[in-house]
Amino acid sequence: MPGPDVTVIIAAYNAMPYVTRSVTSVLEQTLGAERIELIVVDDGSTDGTAGELDRLAAGAPLMRVIHQPNSGGPAGPRNRGLDLATGRHVFFLDADDHLGPEALARMVAAADDNGSDVVLGRIVGEGGRRAPTSMFGRNQPATDVFASRVYWTLNPMKLFRRELIDRLGLRFDTGLSIGEDQPFTATAYLEAASISVVADYDCLYWVAREDGNNITAQPHGTRMRIDLFRKMTELVAAKVPAGERRDILLHRHYAVELRDAVLQLFREPHRDVQDKYLRELGDLIAPHYGDGLAARLPAVVRLRCELIRRGLLDELLTLVRWELDRGAASYGITTLSATASGPEILAENGRAYAEYPYFRDSTLNLPDDCYDITAELRARHLVESAELTPSGLRLTGHAYIHRISATAADEVSTELILRRRGSDTELRLPVRRIPTPGLGAEEDGGQFDYSAAGFEVTIEPASLSAGLWDLSLAVGAQGITKEARLGSRRAETVSTRTTTLVTGDGTAVALYTTKPYGNLSLDLGETRHRVPPHLKVTGAAWSPDAPATLAVNGRCTLASWPAGALTVRALGPDGTELTAPVEASDDGSFTTLLPCTTAGEWRLSLRLAAAGAEWSVPVPPQPGLAVARWQRLGMPWYAKPVPGKDALTLRVGRVELLKAVRGRLAGRG
Repeated sequence: MPGPDVTVIIAAYNAMPYVTRSVTSVLEQTLGAERIELIVVDDGSTDGTAGELDRLAAGAPLMRVIHQPNSGGPAGPRNRGLDLATGRHVFFLDADDHLGPEALARMVAAADDNGSDVVLGRIVGEGGRRAPTSMFGRNQPATDVFASRVYWTLNPMKLFRRELIDRLGLRFDTGLSIGEDQPFTATAYLEAASISVVADYDCLYWVAREDGNNITAQPHGTRMRIDLFRKMTELVAAKVPAGERRDILLHRHYAVELRDAVLQLFREPHRDVQDKYLRELGDLIAPHYGDGLAARLPAVVRLRCELIRRGLLDELLTLVRWELDRGAASYGITTLSATASGPEILAENGRAYAEYPYFRDSTLNLPDDCYDITAELRARHLVESAELTPSGLRLTGHAYIHRISATAADEVSTELILRRRGSDTELRLPVRRIPTPGLGAEEDGGQFDYSAAGFEVTIEPASLSAGLWDLSLAVGAQGITKEARLGSRRAETVSTRTTTLVTGDGTAVALYTTKPYGNLSLDLGETRHRVPPHLKVTGAAWSPDAPATLAVNGRCTLASWPAGALTVRALGPDGTELTAPVEASDDGSFTTLLPCTTAGEWRLSLRLAAAGAEWSVPVPPQPGLAVARWQRLGMPWYAKPVPGKDALTLRVGRVELLKAVRGRLAGRG
């Protein structure tokens, strides 16, 4: 009999009342009890956790509870669970946290569909806890640590293929009292054949405990933080050759683990201990901190490294105090206040400098590069309207460079950029600037003013050649320019649905949003968005009000088309045609009357024609359509469907009297 698909391992220590919800979230997974094995290791709890686990297990055959003396951390209990696991995959869940109902089903499906060894499910914070977000922007069926942001979450709350764990002999490091999960997860990442990300479902809920006892919220000492930084930098250096790929991974540890070590160093009560740890940190960063890594790091991290390298303890402590005063904290529960003010920004010669402590201090002479935040700046925008009409696409909104004030029109140089995909063709259009008073007052403590950030611009289709055109903004302020794809942020009134129309010169234009980010693009000339699917005939029947007149029903879902361009057409073999104009209602539906009294054989279609361009769809055959008969000048006429055609085809003619009489006589005989 096959084993379970997933073994869920929970290490629990004094986890009341959170452990009840944690365990229940596993028992209620839509994956099904028969496909799950749940192992909970109680690590010497003293608050009733042990009894609650036994109570839950009594009603859950898939659940196994192990009781052991306290080991001092989650590494030991997790390793105990791994020794007992039999599932094809393993998922580690903290006793404080809980799963979304479909989490395991979605992650197992991702692993099986893509042959993935590790699957990340989207994490969301609960109760004020901060959760990683950068790696969950979109689903990623197959990725790695170099092509994505997955390395920035090294917690073990992921789905791991057990074959990978067994092959590598992976276990959690019991010698680390903090970050014991990082070597485990990092090694699995680096050795995985593929990594998947499930970003379209809330898989894991990270809960902030009311008592503040989440392990990541604990301070831990400088020694422990330095040991973790050493462990991870040595692991990366051993597994990844020096160069860009190594720098990609070291970026995370210099930005997070080194920061946390320095934060703890600040809290050390003894100067001689601080001096010792500072020298140790200097020795640790020296082998890897070069131009390649430095170029990836934020300015404040470069400044931190520079002060460590120079052994400037007092200056380093001043920097930490400056950061703490503005809400900085170690990774975990505490978040930066939305109203906290950052450094003053100096825009100079096309560069931006954050005035962190000791900026251009003539005594220290720290390099400006340690304060240069130009690469960190981002253009922010909001599309407030996007209206496509035959005369063009009109866009309004606002755009600014975050942390660079723009209060006067002469400080702003925003342009709209259109780039034709697959070519070097680019078109730049100036925008009309619109005042945006008060913009920026609700972020960064109101430190930056973006009251000249509004824009309005119209793109005329006639100015563009056929193809797909991507829309971007080049946002300029105080001599600094940043570019952003347009459309990912939009007002709720701006639709994400594709809009297609035909202009008076016969050009098909579509405004659409790209996946997965929702950026705006234009399609001219039906590269991807065709006109015919917007032309639909839903039926045809003889009108009861007029002899030999066909009532054709349908709908045109184009946003606009030239007046008189849409008709129902009957085409004869010699090119002769009969037409009836289509007058559509607001929703595009129509009923058009087409007289069918001219002799001949006529193929019927719905046609849109403008300035030499033409699109048509056939009127489908109508199996129940009877023969129409009428009198003209005393003579009998008929119009009848011709069978076996791919479009409704009518044969119209005068009844020959001799043939009619013979037919009647033959019928009587």
